[in-house]
Amino acid sequence: MAEAGLKKIVCLVGTRPEGIKMAPVIRALKRQPWATTVVVSTGQHREMIRQTLGIFDIGIDIDLDVMEANQTLAGLSARIFQRLDPLLVDLAPDLVLVQGDTTSVMVAALNCFYRRVPVGHVEAGLRTHDLANPFPEEMNRLIAGHASAIHFAPTEASYNNLIGERHDAATVHVTGNTVIDALLDVAGRDLPCDFPRPGRRLVLITAHRRENFGAPLVNICRAIQSLHDRFEDVDFVYPVHPNPNIRGPVFEHLSGLERLHLTEPVNYLDLTALMKASTFVLTDSGGIQEEAPALGKPVLVLRAETERPEAVNAGVARLAGTETQAIVEECSRLLTDPAAYAAMARGISPYGDGKAAGRIVSLCRTFLKVV
Repeated sequence: MAEAGLKKIVCLVGTRPEGIKMAPVIRALKRQPWATTVVVSTGQHREMIRQTLGIFDIGIDIDLDVMEANQTLAGLSARIFQRLDPLLVDLAPDLVLVQGDTTSVMVAALNCFYRRVPVGHVEAGLRTHDLANPFPEEMNRLIAGHASAIHFAPTEASYNNLIGERHDAATVHVTGNTVIDALLDVAGRDLPCDFPRPGRRLVLITAHRRENFGAPLVNICRAIQSLHDRFEDVDFVYPVHPNPNIRGPVFEHLSGLERLHLTEPVNYLDLTALMKASTFVLTDSGGIQEEAPALGKPVLVLRAETERPEAVNAGVARLAGTETQAIVEECSRLLTDPAAYAAMARGISPYGDGKAAGRIVSLCRTFLKVV
């Protein structure tokens, strides 16, 4: 139990992106004299999440250890339910904070709903209005949203999505995105990087999303190979996700190319250094769509839809899709047309000012009626 008078807040993290975006909130909470904070990891990305939180001097208090090889979404959900439910009973938190749209977020929010524990949803209200894109995240965040008692929307568009779903306006707050808090912290550090090499430009690639498994990923690989052959002054760096559905096709199609560097997953410090060093980023990641524009780097999104339209609307990101020729054309335009590149490399961040975590903590205090 929390000390008398203190409010107990559980912060749940599952994947590395959740860790990055929750870290500023956890750090801000740990400075509060009115709160005791418990960091719970589902254990999905165990080493990645420990490493990521360690960058921000945060430790994990409880690890649910749910990871299994070749796990299904149903199996993962079942294990999170089984291991989180008794923990909620034992801890009896006043509030549980979740971030984003992963399976762990959906399950935790629903489990808290069953136990009548209020949930605060960080990065609430993102929508594509297409349950197949991204999959299963669009359904995850819908469920998490309806199970949450307070919503921390990163942008006005996210706020409007929640209001359009008839959530009580008194529970929905625009805070900015905590990813900018984390990014500004890390980007301001001295970050060594081996790129760009003399006389070369750098394109950073990340592609790992479930909806791109199979043919879309093969199309992406073919586009990368074509670009490698066409632009001899460009290095390509692709930290490859450990999921075998990614590693298999990527190494099959892209091994052996001279200027394509297939690496193991990199930590957040190294990823930020690579983003800073890049000419542009080719990605299906949600977080990088938010981070790279803040560093002045154009983003080409390897997806048919995005729940982060603000960067597209601002002209600093474009949907490239997963068709080989379209990807090649979009990348070639940035590599050959200085005006087109300059139009996207403007350093505009529609996702916040780096002060989101402070707003979220203040709203939590008000929600919990701390005087």
